[in-house]
Amino acid sequence: MQNAIREVTPMITDQAAVFGLLMAVLGLVFFTSSLKNKYIQGFYSVIPPLLMCYFIPGILNSLHIIDGENSPLASIGSRYFLPACLILFTLNLDLREMWNLRKRAGLMFLAGTIGIMLGGPLAVWITALVAPDVVGGAGPDEVWRGLGALAGSWIGGSANQVALREILQPSPKLFSSIIAVDVFVAYIWMALLLFGASKVKRLNQFFRADDADVTALSQRMDSQTQAHGRTAETKDYIFMLALALGGTGLSSLLSSPVADYMATNYPQLEKFSLTNGFFWLVLFATIIGVGLSFTPARKLEHAGASKIGTTLLYMLIVTIGMQMDIAAILNNPGLFVVGIIWISFHAIVLIVVGRLIKAPFFYLAVGSMANVGGVASATVTAAAFHPSLISVGVILAVFGYAIGTYAGWFTAILMQMVSPI
Repeated sequence: MQNAIREVTPMITDQAAVFGLLMAVLGLVFFTSSLKNKYIQGFYSVIPPLLMCYFIPGILNSLHIIDGENSPLASIGSRYFLPACLILFTLNLDLREMWNLRKRAGLMFLAGTIGIMLGGPLAVWITALVAPDVVGGAGPDEVWRGLGALAGSWIGGSANQVALREILQPSPKLFSSIIAVDVFVAYIWMALLLFGASKVKRLNQFFRADDADVTALSQRMDSQTQAHGRTAETKDYIFMLALALGGTGLSSLLSSPVADYMATNYPQLEKFSLTNGFFWLVLFATIIGVGLSFTPARKLEHAGASKIGTTLLYMLIVTIGMQMDIAAILNNPGLFVVGIIWISFHAIVLIVVGRLIKAPFFYLAVGSMANVGGVASATVTAAAFHPSLISVGVILAVFGYAIGTYAGWFTAILMQMVSPI
């Protein structure tokens, strides 16, 4: 018995040391991924840095170097880093520019969102007809809970995925499998879109599209970047953190009494997660971020607000990764099939809508990755067409962050309805 206890006792129990180790992992991943060595670049072209930020802490946990399951760091990450980065991502939401893009770029983004929201339940339903065990489960292992977190990632981004993970509470074992599906399927789809960027003229012919507005848009974005970009000062970073963490504190203060009120007076709403304090924490943080986008605080984006948000997001990701059980990833390989069916439906919806409205392939690619990949992937995809178009990817992806948690939650409810009993 004592030997068994020694086998599962983590090597590092000091939480400050654990946090330092996680930050070292984050630094190592970003340092190596920025090296110009062709072998290292080849490795990261196959296994992206984001995946490493999940899996290296997971390996440390699986080898019992750290104890991710019982560490308070994961809770700190979800309760502090997550709402803070949501505020920083959404304070730059430009509703006017979104309205200007509504005709084709906005429509392709919404088509991609609808493709995810309908594709998830469809994939679960189809799989349930053939192999119900793949999408079944009980309690925290109910597969729809993990797929609901995946829906948050594929409509918004990693922050939304984490939010839904806290709301839907899938088991760590299930969530480990879901992360593998997320990265594997999403990055294959992203690779196809980047390949399409090199064939953009031929694809525009297929969509019967005139990309004159894309050219005009790139010129307009160039002008805006030159006019507003600036080097951040210390006070800018203080303002960003004050808004992000102050907004997080306010959201936390408001969320608990609202959740308690709902639980006491409307307990039947528990199945919709409306008695969950974390649901309200994310909701209030998003509202605060969107509200700030109507104030001068939105100018902080010119000093790098989204970069601070991304830093917090990656700090959050390594605290999530430390809870992973690497051995659990292949426990349900059928989930990869669910993911492929799901993303295929998303692609079909985009292609059909793109053909109908004669949208340039750029709008399809960026509209898709603003959903499936979030800010980072949408930025990379937009840059593959033209560097000045990065802002379009950011705008659409920020909008995805704003709606991702709630659209993903609704998708999770639909998947719960079609899951086998």
